Amino acid sequence: MATVSEATYELLRVHGLTTIFGNPGSNELPFLAGMPEDFRYVLGLHEGAVLAMADGYAQARGGPAFVNLHAAAGSGNAMGALTNSVYSHTPLVITAGQQVRSTIGQEVMLANVDAASLPKPLVKWSCEPACAEDVPRSISQAIHTANLPAKGPVYVSVPYDDWAQEAPAEAQHLLGRSTAAAASLSAAQLDDLAGALDSARSPVLVLGPEVDAEAANDDAVRLAEALAAPVWIAPSPSRCPFPTRHRSFRGVLPAAVRGVSDSLSGHDLILVVGAPVFRYHQFVPGQYLPADARLIHLTGDAGEAARAPMGEALVGGVRDALSRLAGAVTPGLRTALPPLPAFPPARTSADRVHPEELFELVRGTAPDDAMYVKESTSTTAAFWSLMDLSRPCSYLFPASGGLGFGLPAAVGAQLARPERQVVALIGDGSANYGITALWTAAQYEIPVIIVILKNGTYGALRWFSGVLGAGETPGMDVPGIDFVALATGYGVTATAVRTGDEFVRAFKTALGSGAPAVIEVETELTEP
Repeated sequence: MATVSEATYELLRVHGLTTIFGNPGSNELPFLAGMPEDFRYVLGLHEGAVLAMADGYAQARGGPAFVNLHAAAGSGNAMGALTNSVYSHTPLVITAGQQVRSTIGQEVMLANVDAASLPKPLVKWSCEPACAEDVPRSISQAIHTANLPAKGPVYVSVPYDDWAQEAPAEAQHLLGRSTAAAASLSAAQLDDLAGALDSARSPVLVLGPEVDAEAANDDAVRLAEALAAPVWIAPSPSRCPFPTRHRSFRGVLPAAVRGVSDSLSGHDLILVVGAPVFRYHQFVPGQYLPADARLIHLTGDAGEAARAPMGEALVGGVRDALSRLAGAVTPGLRTALPPLPAFPPARTSADRVHPEELFELVRGTAPDDAMYVKESTSTTAAFWSLMDLSRPCSYLFPASGGLGFGLPAAVGAQLARPERQVVALIGDGSANYGITALWTAAQYEIPVIIVILKNGTYGALRWFSGVLGAGETPGMDVPGIDFVALATGYGVTATAVRTGDEFVRAFKTALGSGAPAVIEVETELTEP
């Protein structure tokens, strides 16, 4: 008979989970000691970076990732990164080692006290199996739960003496199991929605990350063109669901009640697809909707539908709904929108690189199918106004705003998609949260390019201080950090630049190197 460890590895293999992201401790060694040769272990030097790498990997590959953490301490270290995975709906199967069963109640060293409660409420589901024989079934439940709508992270704590126990014969049934969502708009619902859009005087689309996660971008384009409707991206986007140079594209909605309402003013029907309604940030109160506007919400997340403060909601598969809806509405009812104007001229700086100039140079030099992982929060407006994102999975951003996602997520995304160049655009404040991921990039020869925008301060925080009227507060500046020295110490080639010409030379060298690279760019301080 197979052991619990052998049965679990076979289950992981069936589901394609043969890459394990982790940072091991003593509780995890009995599981890892049995790792088959066709599995790959990706070591990170801190659990926050481990989880963010797995997050980027899962989002880029469009499927779940497997994470192995160390007991309560390792789980706690990963908790900040876990907040991003929740709101990006990333399917992560997170396991943690536990002390041997007979000692857990004594709270011996490295016992995970009340392990199933530790990651709540951030995970969809968590457990510690009641007995060793139930470990394979619990892992199976975790995999299916993570991958069913709405996707998200799950957590399983396993006592380390369980792995050597004999697995029950019934565990073989787990290998043939499959689960799939089948939610779809009914014919009547589709007809009603298409009729509402056809009869609207001025419909507008608001698209969210679920559209990109389901690779429904082209369906969104077909619908926008059939309606001749403008398209906004929902506030605080973690992905880009619509091509940014399409004639319908209007930008990203501000993350405030009044800002959303003002931006959508004049539209009588607002169709929100694949996004919460809405994820506000700045507290700028106002009317939730423009006067006389109707809001209809399409989402695969019943929780998002239920907690929205306004509108009508339909819960089902976003890709299926968009595809069918694009063919159901009546084209030609409205005048086609004019093409977008040319890119605005990028601002420059006398003694450093302005972020607008930097993004213009990146746009002109990077491959057309480059994937961008961004965590420079003070340059948001500049990025969206100057970048040309046209392909699915071209942009990732921390979904809950938790710093430390960007640099490790870029490493994970590049590992998942070696055929596409991943370019990380990371602020100097953000970079320090996940800097240890550079070691992983070097050791595993992952050719990600990390561009660090160095302005010596928490730029977004300075802007927010003005929004709140807080004035000058302590802890806003981060001077004196040498990212070239840090990267070199981790084994990554790095260079520092202060002009646009220097950046282009360094960027082209990095693109042709086939190795990880860091480019530190002295940048002008801007506002989001």
